[in-house]
Amino acid sequence: RGCIHVHFHRVVQGTMPPKKVVKKDASKAKATSEGVLFSANKRTFGIGGDIPGKRDLGRFVKWPKYVRLQRQRAVLLKRLKVPPAIAQFTNTLDKTTATQLFRLMDKYRPETKEAKKERLEEEAKTIAGGGVPNKGPKPVVIKYGINHVTALIEKKKAQLVVIAHDVEPIEVLTPSPPFGSFSPYAMRSRFGKLGCAWVLPSPR
Repeated sequence: RGCIHVHFHRVVQGTMPPKKVVKKDASKAKATSEGVLFSANKRTFGIGGDIPGKRDLGRFVKWPKYVRLQRQRAVLLKRLKVPPAIAQFTNTLDKTTATQLFRLMDKYRPETKEAKKERLEEEAKTIAGGGVPNKGPKPVVIKYGINHVTALIEKKKAQLVVIAHDVEPIEVLTPSPPFGSFSPYAMRSRFGKLGCAWVLPSPR
């Protein structure tokens, strides 16, 4: 058995191809090492090692409740069937029409607190001097507030109703009269920008 094993081993060794030895060119390696301006230093991020770079830790942050509600609401709107009365709030005016709308609303901007104070002071001075203040016709200005606007729509005095698409909660607007085709209405994005048109004290 020992002879057969040795003979078989020699046969196997004889059939294997010889290994190719590749010689490295020292001149090329030297040229590449000289051409590099900055050498790469390996860093270890273990305990006591190098400081790692900044990472996005947004997934580990405990966000405020209103942020979580906003994100959950966005997911629900994508996954659930939205009724038409609420789905229409996603269709707002385009940029050109919105610009024309805000130009129109700027012409009928209500007077500010400072202007009202000056007007009342002038009227008081006129009355104190023994004269009669000339109030003139009542100015036509923008009316705002859900209760006030609802009353004007029911009386058929409103010619155009502008609604923000991000009103919270939406139940404030769904039963309002514009959806009953009492008067034309338009959706405009951002409640805060819409509030600036009628000088709200603290627009969002």
